[in-house]
Amino acid sequence: MDWLERLDQYHFLGNSAGSWTIAVLVAVGSLLVLRALLPLVSRRIRAISAKTSTRFDDLISQLIDQVKSWFLLVLAIWLGSLCLPNLPVRYVQVLRSIASVAFIVQGALWASVLLVFSIRHFVSQRVDTDAATATSITAIGFLAKLVLWAIVVVLVLQNLGIEVAPLIAGLGVGGIALALASQHILGDLFASFVILLDKPFVIGDFIVVGGDFSGTIEYVGLKTTRVRSLSGEQVVFANTDLLKSRVRNYKRMLERRVVFKIGVTYRTPHEKIAAIPGILRSIVESQRDIRFDRAHFFAYGDFALIFEVVYYVLSSDYARYMDIQQAINLEIHRRFEAEKIAFAHPTQTVFLEQPKSEIVEK
Repeated sequence: MDWLERLDQYHFLGNSAGSWTIAVLVAVGSLLVLRALLPLVSRRIRAISAKTSTRFDDLISQLIDQVKSWFLLVLAIWLGSLCLPNLPVRYVQVLRSIASVAFIVQGALWASVLLVFSIRHFVSQRVDTDAATATSITAIGFLAKLVLWAIVVVLVLQNLGIEVAPLIAGLGVGGIALALASQHILGDLFASFVILLDKPFVIGDFIVVGGDFSGTIEYVGLKTTRVRSLSGEQVVFANTDLLKSRVRNYKRMLERRVVFKIGVTYRTPHEKIAAIPGILRSIVESQRDIRFDRAHFFAYGDFALIFEVVYYVLSSDYARYMDIQQAINLEIHRRFEAEKIAFAHPTQTVFLEQPKSEIVEK
């Protein structure tokens, strides 16, 4: 240890060269140990998480992966500085400020991971049973992250010795100009909050927009809403445009009203015409998941006697409605065939009138 005693003869910033040497060794050693240890721990936790069904170990792995290299460097330097007890106050304050900022930002990164992890876990559990709540939680998560990083910025500025109050007052004037320049973006942003709070539709709902576009809601974002159309492509709507349009939400349909008409020929006998409403009623009422409303001789058409039937399907499922209508159509065809009732189709009958022979008086 003679070399340490010789180094103690030299001083720099109130500390001997030996103390500086120990501080550098502690900083470098701490950095190397941390850089080597964290990947090993992360791989070990991943191996454990692959064998378990819990998500807690996944969270620990994500938190470890979120540790930044610059944070390890600042931490190592701070640990090394503890070996320098006689540093000038101004240098101690600088190191303390840098370490505080690093801890604040790293803590915010960890908090952000916890927030995202909690939101994803909640949404994955509720998206099938309570899509509205899952969609709202996503928006609340964004606001929470926004508040989190706003607090981080304020704390960092305070640690750097910057007065926050005058800065916020100055930003207020600049914020007005920024708002005017980005009013379309802000309009979509506020529209997204209206969608998420008022819930005209949520993820998984089938909607029709303006009568032209239809599909299932896949994602409600801050600026756009994405809809998967029936033909397979993804249609992207600006939130403002979507709220300005007339939206039909078929997912919230309690029951579907169905109206259909059939026509029979004018040559159908009167007694069979009178029996047709009862036949139609019995056919419709034989189906499940429906509520019969009425069946009537509706009108005299150009080439057919028209009957109108109204019933309700007690489900919003379109496929179920089509199955019921198909069964009704098949049964109508079978019953009319058995009763020898002919369906009408567009025809024209031409009547030729023979001219009367002229009577010649003699």
